[in-house]
Amino acid sequence: MNWKLKEKLAARLSREQGHYIYPAGGRTRFALAYPNSYFVGMSNLGFHIVYDVLNRRPDTACERFFLPDGRELDEYRRTQTPLLSMETQSPLAEFAVVGFAVSFEMDYFHLLDMLAAGRVPVLASERGESDPLVIAGGPCATFNPEPLALFVDAFIIGEGEETVGRFMDAYHGAKAEGAARKEILRRLAHIPGVYVPSLYEHTYKDSGALDAIRPVGGAPPRVERQWVKNLDDYPAHTVVVTDETEFNLYLIETARGCGRHCRFCMAGYCFRRPRNRSLSVLKEMVKAAKAYGKRIGLMGAAISDYPEIDALSEYILSEGLTMSVASFRADSVTETMIRSLAESGMQTITLAPEAGSARMRAVVNKGIGEEHLFRAMDLGMSAGIRHYRLYIMIGLPYETDEDIDAIAELANRLKDYLEAHASKGTLTLSVNPFIPKPFTPFQWAPMADKKYVEAAFKRLKKLAYSRKGVELIAEPVKSAYIQGVLARGDRRVSGALYRAHQMGGSKAFHRAMKEEGLEEAFYLHREYGRRDALPWDVLDMGIKKEYLYEEWKRAGRLEATIPCFDGCRRCGVCEG
Repeated sequence: MNWKLKEKLAARLSREQGHYIYPAGGRTRFALAYPNSYFVGMSNLGFHIVYDVLNRRPDTACERFFLPDGRELDEYRRTQTPLLSMETQSPLAEFAVVGFAVSFEMDYFHLLDMLAAGRVPVLASERGESDPLVIAGGPCATFNPEPLALFVDAFIIGEGEETVGRFMDAYHGAKAEGAARKEILRRLAHIPGVYVPSLYEHTYKDSGALDAIRPVGGAPPRVERQWVKNLDDYPAHTVVVTDETEFNLYLIETARGCGRHCRFCMAGYCFRRPRNRSLSVLKEMVKAAKAYGKRIGLMGAAISDYPEIDALSEYILSEGLTMSVASFRADSVTETMIRSLAESGMQTITLAPEAGSARMRAVVNKGIGEEHLFRAMDLGMSAGIRHYRLYIMIGLPYETDEDIDAIAELANRLKDYLEAHASKGTLTLSVNPFIPKPFTPFQWAPMADKKYVEAAFKRLKKLAYSRKGVELIAEPVKSAYIQGVLARGDRRVSGALYRAHQMGGSKAFHRAMKEEGLEEAFYLHREYGRRDALPWDVLDMGIKKEYLYEEWKRAGRLEATIPCFDGCRRCGVCEG
């Protein structure tokens, strides 16, 4: 055991406020793990929420684990120290349940690293009665758990506040009866929102395509994603306060779901009906934040769509606090909201047109025109905000070279507008390759060819180099294509992940795929057909494949999304 590693964790814990520590014994030990750094994990609001929900139970003691940075992880390995928890510096393998919060595909590699560092058998099939039960939740786990199926015993599908409670109730009941590991998993599989991959058999055609998914051992044929009906029952805010986060904010969630249904976005289809927290509950969370003196970071799918955003913004400032938002809808932003952000010291406004041409914005059903962007900039400049950022995707379905040129043309028009209003601020284009995601109309679409995407980046870089005050930032293209395989991957990709883990991680993934006999193009560049079996078909998101397929075809015709009707459940799009 390396005492320096323990002392480092204890020192970091001493700089926090709000964590839980329970005496040994009397509670089931739950390891809540984030497969990335402390800095990133503590910036994740969902991680805070689950930590709080579990520790409020009288029978559970939840502690946090994070991926050590490179040098620190090497020190764990050199000194043969098992991965240790934040709260009590206890080894991961000593916990009864290990729960991973998985938000990003590239963190799959880290998940395996953490299991190995914690001396928990990486493969679920190799765990015995004395090993922890490994579960996972979060966006990636919810929408396509299959690439992690070899490593995770059970997945939480959907929003976890209520499901994790039912999960722990069933777990405690089974343990009290002396049930063996396999029996515990069989019982857990019957909890709404719990998917146990070992209880589903996948078969494949000679072509390599998925043929069918069959439940075994009495498992239910479908697993329904869960969602919180009344958000006021679960206030969502920063629980453990620390300065060591991405933006050093006190996070407060205003709403969930989105009724905008952009065709690339899972939230707009799987959680379509917006659910808003009441203003009174939000005010109580703002009051609680005053003790820490931090800027309030408002969270939600579309912050400016919150019905009482003006009243909330004004209240935050009236309490002597400041506020921030990640981005907002340009067509619903208000003068009051912009003024509040400016008075809070915000210097950059982020907008998400997603595409440069009106045609491509119709394809993705974005519903934003250039007039909305100009108006948002007008409001921002009037409030003294000088810098603007645009989120853009390239490689979208039906995109052409002319649509790439339209991104540069839009950027030039917006920059001209800034300069015409005597603003010397910057315009930053945050450009990333489109990755098709499950349970969206674009789940059927192939990912664009890598050479096309690289050529598109080169065209846009010319703009950034030639126009002063215009900047271009982007994630590595190579990483995007690994994410594409993991987003659309079937259960066989688990084998490639495991092999890559043995060979050093994500840098070995391409080689691992080849050694597993898997072609990346099969997952990246294949357009799915209407009747094709999809790796995530066992999951029920409350939305029919037929509806998503029709939306995919409507995108090609530049038609707006199919409207839904209050109280109608025939298409299964909303919660009714």
